[in-house]
Amino acid sequence: MRFASLIAASAFALMTLAACNESAPAAPAPDPAAAAATTEAAVAEALAARDAEAIALHADAGPGVYFVNLRDGMTVPQSFRVIFGAYGIGVAPALVDKPNTGHHHLLIDTELSAEEMQFAIPKDAQHMHFGGGQTEVVLQLGPGPHTLQLAFGDMNHELHKPTHIMSQKITVNVK
Repeated sequence: MRFASLIAASAFALMTLAACNESAPAAPAPDPAAAAATTEAAVAEALAARDAEAIALHADAGPGVYFVNLRDGMTVPQSFRVIFGAYGIGVAPALVDKPNTGHHHLLIDTELSAEEMQFAIPKDAQHMHFGGGQTEVVLQLGPGPHTLQLAFGDMNHELHKPTHIMSQKITVNVK
């Protein structure tokens, strides 16, 4: 009798364990069309937010140039990336003769005099040229405040005429 009770108790324990290990029914597979619609809506929302920010940043239709990742008064490390933006005009390398295009020049701790604005932008440590059509650079500046300004030049490194295309001058504080 004891042996039969022991077998019955063991069988009951095994059935109980088996019942506990049964997996719950699998969740239904997500509908691919619904997932695609959700993704599409999220992308549309992100693009709308980006466009709204661009409109707020550039109240006029341009042409204009600006710093994408820097704002006036920012503190930056001694080595930092500067990303250039342009709107209402295209970016092309120097010597490319295409209407409504030009390339960036970065003015560091300087400004163009009225006379300099009539000729090709100088090229030196304070007047960086990006004649290859580049739209970013990694700068290395010493500690302290530094001014930065973008000047957009035509195929000959001259400011566009009759309207000069220049960014707001900003100050960055280098740690």
